Amino acid sequence: MRALNRFSGHSIARIMTAMCWAFGQCAFAADDSAAAKPAREIQNVLMIVSDDLKASVLGCYGDPHCHTPNIDQLAADGMVFQRAYCQGTVCRPSRQSFMFSRYQSGGQINLGQHLRQHGWYSARVGKIYHMKVPGDIIAGTDGLDVASSWTERFNSPGQEAHTPGDYACLNLNIFTDAPENRQSTAMPHRMFVTVQYDGDGSDQPDHKSATHAVRLLRQNREQPFFLAVGFVRPHYPMVAPRPYFARYPWQTMRLPELPDNDTDDIPRLGQAATQSATNPIGQYPDNQRRMWSGYYASVSFMDAQVGRLLSELDQLGLRDKTAIVFLSDHGYHLGEHGFWQKANLHEEVIRVPLIMSVPGVKSGRSDALVELVDIYPTICDLLELPIPDDVQGQSLTPVLLDPDEEVKPAALSFRNGVSYRTQNWHLMRYHDGSRELYDTRQDPGEFTNLAGDPEYAERLQTLENDLTARLSELGETTALKD
Repeated sequence: MRALNRFSGHSIARIMTAMCWAFGQCAFAADDSAAAKPAREIQNVLMIVSDDLKASVLGCYGDPHCHTPNIDQLAADGMVFQRAYCQGTVCRPSRQSFMFSRYQSGGQINLGQHLRQHGWYSARVGKIYHMKVPGDIIAGTDGLDVASSWTERFNSPGQEAHTPGDYACLNLNIFTDAPENRQSTAMPHRMFVTVQYDGDGSDQPDHKSATHAVRLLRQNREQPFFLAVGFVRPHYPMVAPRPYFARYPWQTMRLPELPDNDTDDIPRLGQAATQSATNPIGQYPDNQRRMWSGYYASVSFMDAQVGRLLSELDQLGLRDKTAIVFLSDHGYHLGEHGFWQKANLHEEVIRVPLIMSVPGVKSGRSDALVELVDIYPTICDLLELPIPDDVQGQSLTPVLLDPDEEVKPAALSFRNGVSYRTQNWHLMRYHDGSRELYDTRQDPGEFTNLAGDPEYAERLQTLENDLTARLSELGETTALKD
């Protein structure tokens, strides 16, 4: 593995300038005489957070069906982290972890607060910390937002499942356009709800968030800013204008592979709370396809709002001094292993999209293992700010400079235990002592648990030792409990 150093206190522009002088080459702009010049200083950060977005559904991550031209273009312009992992597998702990750069425990100074203390205007639009969806969205309330993060903050309310249109509760096999008796807020079947309707989308929370974010970009273009925009789609209920659903006829949706007896070797604590075997959705394969259609539709609608933000940055001439970070809080199950939703440690949940487009940095793709806790120190590096002592993540500037670089040997995620994801292996150790082990080169779908196979006992023990050492180093001793 290559050097795991941190470039604290240096901007990416300065680092790359030094490299250019050292090697006689420069990766960024040159004038007509071909003389090497450094990139302009980075002043701003636009951080875009999607909700419940699995990496594998995006075009730039290999999905051939989902229409995400704006995120794909951002990926083409920036660095795509192909092996990025969340630390929490539901909204609240994940968002807390990347805003404080702490794996589980609370931190002292969050990202927005840190930037405010150094003179940045900091604003939130939509969901960054945890909000109940749809509850806080319908009410237009702050949820568990941390006020110290922001100079200003703005919510984007919407009707969610109560949006007039064609409503479906897919696990109850209910289809209606009636406004009454729709699953919403804390009701038990709300996670399988879609609504397609005839509006233009301007009444939807994500459209409102993009509109307000555009306004803030215009108002704050002359000062350094940190603008965090939180979109709620594709989190349920999956609501979008009808044309977005029309792109994905449910009849054409392919369901995930389900080998016979797939979950027999998954321990109790590794099982998803919502499964086809125990939820009515398992009785309706066509409605499972409709779930995929609704998920794709809401992803494409969210992508359109991303496009509005990127277009405005270009129109205002801010792109060459603004670092853009796109991520999701965690992934999602749509029937893989017969599992639905999130809250477990399998690959579809813990792997997330992470794209960074940084002025002066070449586009590329990296297979380096990275974590969402790494975003905070990376932003500090890009803005030439000190990294607080209690930050647990590592700056990704080495990888931005060279996509073949690595900053850590494994990624950690937490739920009923801990996931330890290396380049080729995935170990899950649960609080009751049970385990899962997968050779992800040979078994990327994680169908065969090798933890009980004597042939892999030595490999299992090595990974166990490495995991224990890493958790001890971080002080995350509660994750070691059996």
